[in-house]
Amino acid sequence: MRRLIAIVALAALAVACGQKTAAPPPTSGAQLSGAGATFPAPLYQQWAEGYRQASGARVSYQGIGSGGGIKQIESGTVDFGGTDKPLPAEELERAKLMQFPAVLGGVAPVVNLPGVTAGQLTLSGPELADIYAGRLTLWDDPRLVADNPGVKLPHLPISVVHRSDGSGTTFLFTSYLALVSPAWKASPGASDSVAWPVGIGGKGNDGVSAFVRQTLGSIGYVEYAYATRNGLAPVKMRNHAGKVVAPGAAAFAAAAAGADWKDAPGFHLLLLDQPDPAAWPIAGASFILVRRDSDPGQRRATLKFFDWAYANGDAAAGQLAYVPLPDPVKALVRASWGADAPSGH
Repeated sequence: MRRLIAIVALAALAVACGQKTAAPPPTSGAQLSGAGATFPAPLYQQWAEGYRQASGARVSYQGIGSGGGIKQIESGTVDFGGTDKPLPAEELERAKLMQFPAVLGGVAPVVNLPGVTAGQLTLSGPELADIYAGRLTLWDDPRLVADNPGVKLPHLPISVVHRSDGSGTTFLFTSYLALVSPAWKASPGASDSVAWPVGIGGKGNDGVSAFVRQTLGSIGYVEYAYATRNGLAPVKMRNHAGKVVAPGAAAFAAAAAGADWKDAPGFHLLLLDQPDPAAWPIAGASFILVRRDSDPGQRRATLKFFDWAYANGDAAAGQLAYVPLPDPVKALVRASWGADAPSGH
């Protein structure tokens, strides 16, 4: 009997040694969930896949809009929230949240006009405000024609497309309109959700992109990566310095060049209508929110993911026309994590 048991044990050991799947699978690492801004969603999803390949940890991110991301992190249903509308220091304190920038980008107006391709149409800030207020209603309005010599603008009504959900992209867009138009500042003002005077609403950057793509004569606003990914036609803008600039990484970087992150409590900083002649006027950072009172292991795992993204994710950001944070800003962010910062920082 003892001999039989020994034979069975040896046989089992031999089978176990011969199995190639005995080692823990790569999915045995951390499981992290995030939700919020659609502005950075294409990049966060690329970062998540790169991190999975590097570490085995799985990170899921749902682009549900900045408003949804703030609500979910405040309720503790996700490990991190994404927002393009930075929260002020007093709100961060009340909600026991830490906030830090993840990446820089820009909001681009996009149009669907017959015979007009990407970069052919130029708009000023006041013109854009009047379009979204319903005061400019035709594409061949004399104001637009005068600002676009050589461009054949069609006699079509302007179909306005905006976000239908609470959106950091909307916050950046309407905050810019409020800076350049006193009438817009008075009403409807700047927020992540406003009472739009005209137009139809699409959910997320994807929803706005879809409406613009299928509606002749339309104009919408999306994060620039969505414009390139969906083959839309971004416009050029006349910036604060009076220069005509096209959206893109260099113009977003110029808008961020003078940013003073060190003296911004909770990294609360906007990059709109900057004076640099090369700056895109509707640029901004996308931010991450993490609960300070969350499970310590999950919190550290979350920060470890963004630490990895800071060290390894710049190339992916550039490929999608986002702008990575400068190294000194990354150092400031890591310092703000305190004892939760990954070892080595």
